[in-house]
Amino acid sequence: MRIVCFLAVILFFSNCSNDPENFPAAQGMPGEIILVMDSAQWKGPLGRAIDSIFSTDIAELPRKESVFRLRWVSPHKFNSALKLRRNLIFALSLDKTHEKSQFVKSVFTAESIEKIKSAPDDFIKTNDNIYSKGQEVMFLYGVNEKILTQKVKAKASGLISFFNQKERERLTESLFRSGQLKGVSQALVKDFQCDLKVPFGYQLADKQADFVWVRQINPKDDKNVFIARKPYTSQKDFSKENLIRFRDEVCRKYLFEDPAKPDTYILTELNVPFLPVTVDTTKLGNNFAIQVRGIWRSNTMGMGGPFEGFALVDEGTQQFYYIEGFVFSPGRSQRELMRELETILYTFRTSKDLLQK
Repeated sequence: MRIVCFLAVILFFSNCSNDPENFPAAQGMPGEIILVMDSAQWKGPLGRAIDSIFSTDIAELPRKESVFRLRWVSPHKFNSALKLRRNLIFALSLDKTHEKSQFVKSVFTAESIEKIKSAPDDFIKTNDNIYSKGQEVMFLYGVNEKILTQKVKAKASGLISFFNQKERERLTESLFRSGQLKGVSQALVKDFQCDLKVPFGYQLADKQADFVWVRQINPKDDKNVFIARKPYTSQKDFSKENLIRFRDEVCRKYLFEDPAKPDTYILTELNVPFLPVTVDTTKLGNNFAIQVRGIWRSNTMGMGGPFEGFALVDEGTQQFYYIEGFVFSPGRSQRELMRELETILYTFRTSKDLLQK
């Protein structure tokens, strides 16, 4: 318990002086978060709010999977193994009189308590490499549980984005540790005036004047990334209807359930009301983009799965790009597979980006 409280003080009011290079590597599965808070607050509004944020289902996946796997741990059970986990959250409000909350408060220095009280608008602090190398820690705090709960709910998307970004950074490092698929990046730069990092282990499945497809087929999953392009015509290219239309044109032309049977093509699933195609504005690198998520299937109904794509314009070449990752892994978890494909998509660079290297 004292370890937890001491960590809280470190997070707020000092920098860790230990060299993280000497720490053990962070442990745990991708997408896992350990939440440390006392049982009274875990069972109350604050705990329910945090749980609902990180355990909510991912709307774009065909089966129920939470955004993260959140695991609550009581402070007195926060042991030496758990403190090495890759993602940690510590949550505390100072207004509770529960025995464990009182004990947490008693370990804080008077200075740290005053800093919390004097900055009521602050409620979050993050730090890394506290106990292990590659670890990310978030501390949620406040003088009042009601206000802290409201702030946590109001910033829900930001809390998720923080850990999503950190998982993507970890994946980027691990995916490309063994290098890249030879020749693809060079060909994209030469023939498409763009770039995409493709990890070693993927294979080039097809390359045309307006289309490139890479793929990794494993016993339990089939992971795919493709780049399609066309001359940019107008802002209407970014409408949901036109994005779906362009995607289906590309898939019907180049992506088949059975390559020997061109009438077994892939299309966008539009007939499942609880799994609609969603579009959101975002940035990919330094470029404005539209993010597209949904479900794909073959026209024979024999295959299907989730996809995520980005549409953007290369201002230097006036080419409209649609890049996508999609997976086929029936009956299995697909969250981390899609996270991997998203990580690859985020390496995409336009001709303008390449000039700025």
